[in-house]
Amino acid sequence: MRVVLSVYGARGSVEPMVALAVRLRRLGAEVTLCVPPDEEFTGLAAAAGVPAVPVGGPVRPLVTSVTPGSAAGLAQRAADLMSAQLGPVAAVAEGCDTLVATGPLPVTAGARSAAEKLGVRYVHVSHQPVVLPSPHQPPPARRGRPLPPGVTDNRELWDIDARNADDMFGELLNTRRAAIGLPPVDRVRDYAFTADPWLATDPVLSPWEPTDLGVVQTGAWIRPDERPLPAGLLDFLDAGEPPVYVGFGSTPVRDPGEIARVAVEAVRAQGRRAVVSRGWAGLAPVDDGADCFAVGEVNQQALFARVAAVVHHGSAGTTTTAARAGVPHVVLPQGADQPYWADRVAALGIGVAHDGPAPTVESLSAALATALAPAPGARARAVAGAVRTDGTTVAARLLLDAPGR
Repeated sequence: MRVVLSVYGARGSVEPMVALAVRLRRLGAEVTLCVPPDEEFTGLAAAAGVPAVPVGGPVRPLVTSVTPGSAAGLAQRAADLMSAQLGPVAAVAEGCDTLVATGPLPVTAGARSAAEKLGVRYVHVSHQPVVLPSPHQPPPARRGRPLPPGVTDNRELWDIDARNADDMFGELLNTRRAAIGLPPVDRVRDYAFTADPWLATDPVLSPWEPTDLGVVQTGAWIRPDERPLPAGLLDFLDAGEPPVYVGFGSTPVRDPGEIARVAVEAVRAQGRRAVVSRGWAGLAPVDDGADCFAVGEVNQQALFARVAAVVHHGSAGTTTTAARAGVPHVVLPQGADQPYWADRVAALGIGVAHDGPAPTVESLSAALATALAPAPGARARAVAGAVRTDGTTVAARLLLDAPGR
């Protein structure tokens, strides 16, 4: 069986697709991964032994330069993303059995159109649930399209979201579909998602309530990381009590220097040492204190097993990794799906959801004091034992055992 995986997004989108690719290859499938051309992502695929094709423009400059919520330049970016799926990705997918895609709506709408033209199976996957229509939750606002504040019915809000998606992307998509002989589609969002999208999240951390949409929840797609921790980091960890990890992954923050200062001071206020992850925000310790250690790209699975708590932004990937490690969280959501994961951490009792993205020393110190108390730690260890680790196997089997393949 030949499978093409197409992904456009930051680390939290790319890494799960690499994990699925590895599992598929181990089960005998031929897999090609289409990823953004950022060296971080092509290198991630190469290290996993997965053939990868760079597609589209780099993600990191986009993520770190676009003003949050701004629609400036959105139409051109959307057009480029669709064209990449209907061009390079379609060329890679020719003759394959299944095309699996994840990313912003222009990516998945373009990917399904490519699959339709090629006559191959298409699977839409989301690595977080907030974008999937459900009467149990409101939709996230689209860039430049705030939802009307007077509307509280979730079904009505999802209808508004569908119209917004059509206004933003319908003409762009249908123009490209017409150019390759495909008919127009009316509901871009629903077309891209299909009637049975996959949700690659853990059902304990992210339970999906049944809806009219036939969501298939596979569990999170996790690839075991066997990389050793750097010697300097190991020396730091061995030199004292477990430190507190602070990091924001691929998420930009408004004032990296200030948030690093606040975080380090709050950790020190709890009598703890700190490991500061630079990430795309470029965080760094505020001084040369021996109680702080800066890291770049590192094996989080191994590191989180050695820390007392994790202060993070609340992405699906970091939340899942910390939950599997059985350590308490303090989540500082910066946007997108991160408030959802912060709420889940609080609801499960495995940590604290900070109120707002910009903490003070006092607010973060108080949150840490709560997270480091015995109860959240005990609860975190209990939840860790319930987090599934077979998500890629479930997904791979759904692909390999599909009726009519």
